[in-house]
Amino acid sequence: MSRSARLVPAVAALLALALTGTACDAGVRGAPGGSGVHDPYFPSAGNGGYDVTHYALTLDYAPATRRLTGTAVITARAIQDLTAFDLDLDGLDVGSVTVDGRDARWNRAGQELTVRPHDDLRAGRTFTAAVRYSGVPRTLTDSDGSREGWLRTAEGALGLGEPVGSMAWFPGNHHPSDKAAYDIAVTVPVGLQAVSNGELAGRTGKGGRTTYSWHTAQPMASYVAVVAVGRYDIGRTTGPHGLPVLTAVDPQQAKASKGVLAKIPEILGWEEPNFGPYPFSSAGAIVNRPGDVQYALETQTRPVFPGAPDTGTLVHELAHQWYGDSVTPLSWRDMWLNEGFATYAEWLYQEDHGGKSAQQAFADLYESHDDSLWAFPPARPADAAHISGRPVYERGAMVLQKIRRKVGDAAFHDILRGWAAAHRHGTADTAQFTAFVEKRAPDKDFGEIWKDWLYGDGRPDRP
Repeated sequence: MSRSARLVPAVAALLALALTGTACDAGVRGAPGGSGVHDPYFPSAGNGGYDVTHYALTLDYAPATRRLTGTAVITARAIQDLTAFDLDLDGLDVGSVTVDGRDARWNRAGQELTVRPHDDLRAGRTFTAAVRYSGVPRTLTDSDGSREGWLRTAEGALGLGEPVGSMAWFPGNHHPSDKAAYDIAVTVPVGLQAVSNGELAGRTGKGGRTTYSWHTAQPMASYVAVVAVGRYDIGRTTGPHGLPVLTAVDPQQAKASKGVLAKIPEILGWEEPNFGPYPFSSAGAIVNRPGDVQYALETQTRPVFPGAPDTGTLVHELAHQWYGDSVTPLSWRDMWLNEGFATYAEWLYQEDHGGKSAQQAFADLYESHDDSLWAFPPARPADAAHISGRPVYERGAMVLQKIRRKVGDAAFHDILRGWAAAHRHGTADTAQFTAFVEKRAPDKDFGEIWKDWLYGDGRPDRP
């Protein structure tokens, strides 16, 4: 990403929860899956007891009324004996829930949709939950003031998810630690398009409406899922090894975007030798008007931009396809593994294209004496409002430059490529990264780098 109580209802929700029996009943061998995965910054995000393998989302959006009607079919595997499980869903009205085709009891409490299947789900069992829902989706405001969820645009809407906005437009296990494949079908009025992640699998029309079906085979965290509804100029080209590249550009941004988006194949061709084989089966971009969204976001295979991006921002968001989308943070505390790497990609690109070296970028930052850079360590943001703060990006990149200087260029590039390969399509945390670096360079001592640059408070005494 490039940055940026009412008592009566509460009591009613608690009573509803009790009446549905989501607490462990006497004689029942299983237990509820639990709400939240205890993320250090978003403790209510995600859910326990199961692992999602596939989402099939069927959405119908009417821009005139802002009404979204959807069905989410969620295929998951129980990782414990379950009497109940939770899904994250903020707002929207639930019409029905079934599990393996049988009606299930359910209730709502805040962002939690608690589902009690007709029969207990045994550990290891694969099950399918289908949720029908509708309403006007919400736009959420993050702790840092940025907007996500379902954003109304000039001619349609934009569904964005970082960090927890996806729960505003579909129910799911909304934490980066649970990735899945996706099929997303979106029906919109004729004259509008619906663009999403992955490859366009089909387009059909009926009764003045068009359905666009998108398929994402590689695992994806829900926060990098996207739906863009509007009028777009669609461009198609190919990248390295015949990789299909699809761009969707608001017509008002077409002229300004043409030149920079034409660089996507070249940038991917530069990134592959540095980061390893491109991890997905398609690439591209979505360009909206600046007023529709205020930040760029690394939505998988097809990053979103608020107007025509500059080359550095394009390099940054495409680098996220390796670091953030393929190798996804295990928790939101590990955001520097996304943003520090993508920022460092910008430094490397300018170094290789006649600009300042990565070491000069490092030195300029260190000598700037800007207190905001040293407000907190990159691996330990102060709170949820700071997971996209400057230290996560720039000081995170400085950590990588320190590693490069410690091990040398050849070993450093081996670390960049090896890290992306070791956790391809998976998740990882900071402790795994530091252990990986130490294993790749066993003759080097990284103690000072970890203590002063990655976890240390304030500006280190020596650059």
